Amino acid sequence: MEAKNIDSKILEKINNWLTQPIDEEDKQWILENLENNPKELEEAFYQDLEFGTGGLRGIIGIGSNRMNKYTVSIATQGLANYILQNANKPFKVVIAYDSRNMSKDFAKISAEVLSANDIEVFVFSELRPTPLLSFAVRHLQATAGIVITASHNPKQYNGYKVYWSDGGQLVPPQDKGVIDEVKKVGEYSNVKKNYNESLIHIINNEIDNAYLDQLNNLQFLSHVYPKSQIIVYTPLHGTGVTLVPKALRAWGFDNLHLVEEQSTPDGNFPTTKSPNPEEKAAMELALNKAKQINADLILATDPDADRVGTGIKIANGDYQLLNGNQIAALLTYYNLEMRKSLNALPSNSFIVKTIVTTELMHKIADDYNVKTYDLLTGFKYIAELIRLKEGKEKFICGGEESYGFLSADWVRDKDAIMTSCQIAELQQFAAINGKTLIDILQMLYEKYGYYLEDQKSISMSGIEGMENMKKLMENYRNNPPTFINDIPVVKILDYQLSIAKNLQNNSVESINLPKSNVLQFILENDTKITIRPSGTEPKIKFYFAIVKKNNNNLSFDEMWIKVSNEMEKLKSFANI
Repeated sequence: MEAKNIDSKILEKINNWLTQPIDEEDKQWILENLENNPKELEEAFYQDLEFGTGGLRGIIGIGSNRMNKYTVSIATQGLANYILQNANKPFKVVIAYDSRNMSKDFAKISAEVLSANDIEVFVFSELRPTPLLSFAVRHLQATAGIVITASHNPKQYNGYKVYWSDGGQLVPPQDKGVIDEVKKVGEYSNVKKNYNESLIHIINNEIDNAYLDQLNNLQFLSHVYPKSQIIVYTPLHGTGVTLVPKALRAWGFDNLHLVEEQSTPDGNFPTTKSPNPEEKAAMELALNKAKQINADLILATDPDADRVGTGIKIANGDYQLLNGNQIAALLTYYNLEMRKSLNALPSNSFIVKTIVTTELMHKIADDYNVKTYDLLTGFKYIAELIRLKEGKEKFICGGEESYGFLSADWVRDKDAIMTSCQIAELQQFAAINGKTLIDILQMLYEKYGYYLEDQKSISMSGIEGMENMKKLMENYRNNPPTFINDIPVVKILDYQLSIAKNLQNNSVESINLPKSNVLQFILENDTKITIRPSGTEPKIKFYFAIVKKNNNNLSFDEMWIKVSNEMEKLKSFANI
C-alpha cells in the first residue's frame, strides 16, 4: 500500500502491520488514515513504543508507537521468553491494573499471553494500587509482576510496568534482557495465543488483608491515642479508593471525608484535566470540601496510588499545598525522630533520595548520623539499593521530589497508601505538641537552611519534539553556561558521560551511577539546576534548588519571600 507524504521506512512498518493477524477493524482504521490522515499514522508508527523508566508508556491507539493489544502482547511475550530462559521454576507472575481506559483489557491480554507460555498468573479481580502489586510479588514469592498504569499522565495514556522477584521495577540486567527479548519477538504474529485458563488465578481480598496487617506495624503513635484529625481524601478517580480509606481508618483516623465526585474510578478523569496531585487544579475539589468542613488535612493520590499530594490548614483558615520535597523532608524527619525516640534507629541505618530531590533530606539524616544515598530519578533505583543493602544496612525511608515516598522495605516502590497514613500520623503528632506541619517545616528550615525547590516542564511531543529535546541537551552539553544570573557555575555533572567537572580547579571525577541523559549545574552559592528529558512523558524537565541560611534573623515569611523571589529569577533560565 502506498501513501503520499509518508516516510518510506514508516510506510514499510505500516504495511508490515497490515500483514499481521490484527483485527479487521484495526486494519480498516489504518487504511482509512493512509488515505485521509497520513500525519496521524506517521506519529503512530514512526517508532516502536520502548521501555522507559519502568516499561511501556504511551497514547492509547493503533500503531507501533501506541499502547494497544498488539504492543502489550509483544511486550508480554518478550517478558515470558525472558522468564523462561532466566528464572527458576515455578514461574509465577502477578498482574494488577488501575482505572485507566483499557487497563483491565490489557491486564487480561497479558495474563492470556503468559498462560500460553505455561506461566502461572495471579490477577487482581479489581483495580488495585501499584504498591500493592509490589507487595504481592514479594508475598506470593512470584517471579515477576506487571501493573497496567500510566500513573498521573493525562487520560489519553496508558502504560505497562514490569517488576522482578524482589518487588522492584526492572533494573539491569533484567531490564535490558527483557527489552532484548521484546525486540526479538518483533511482531504480533510471533506472540503465543493459545492461552491456558487453568493457569490464571484471581486474587480477591487476601493480599489487601496481608498488606494492611503489615502496614499497621508501621504506626509510631499508640493505637489507643484518639485520632482527632479531620481529613479530606480524594483518589482522583483512581485505585487509592480501594485501600487508602481502609488503611487510614485502621490507624484510627475515622473522621475521614471522601471527595465523592472523584471517588468513582474513571479513566476519563472527568473532574480534572490531569489526575496529578502535583498540580493545584487537580486538588480544587478537595480544597473546596476541606473549607466546607474545616478539615485539618487534605490527601490526594494519583490514579495508581503511588504518589500523594498534601494540603494543610494554616493560621488564617486557608489551606497550603505542600510540594513533594517538603513532604519528603517532613517524613524523613518524622521517621528518624520517632525511631530515635523509641531506640529503634540502628547504627547502620540509611535513607535514599534522588539527585533532583531536596538536599534537606540529606541534612536531616546527617543530624541523626544516618547515611544518605543519592540515586538517579526513578524509584526502581531506590528499590535496587534496598535489595543490595539487605542484611548489611537498614533502610529507613526514601523519597523523590515528584510526591513519591516509602517508609518500609516490604514494599519496593513508592507507596501512597503507606505515605497517606504517615502524613496523617505526623499531623496528629504535630497537633499533640501544639504545632502544625508548617511549624515543623519552619523548625527544619531554621535549623538546616531554607531549602526551596521548583521545576519547569516544557512539552515536546511527536517526532519534532523528540528531535528538539535531543538538540537542546546536546547544546547544553557542548556549550554549558559558565554564569547563571551572574553567579559562577562551579561544577558540571554529566550523568551520560559519568563525569563531574570542577570548573574552579579543572579537576574531573567519575560519577558512579548508571548512565542517564541528565545534566546538573552547581553554582557558587549552592544553587543547583538539573536538566533531563522525562522518561515517561514527551517533556524536558528543569529542576531548580536554592538554599539560604537565615543569618539576619528575618521572620519565616520574610525569608520565604526572599528565597521565592530568587527562585522566580532562577527559573528564567528555562525560558527556551
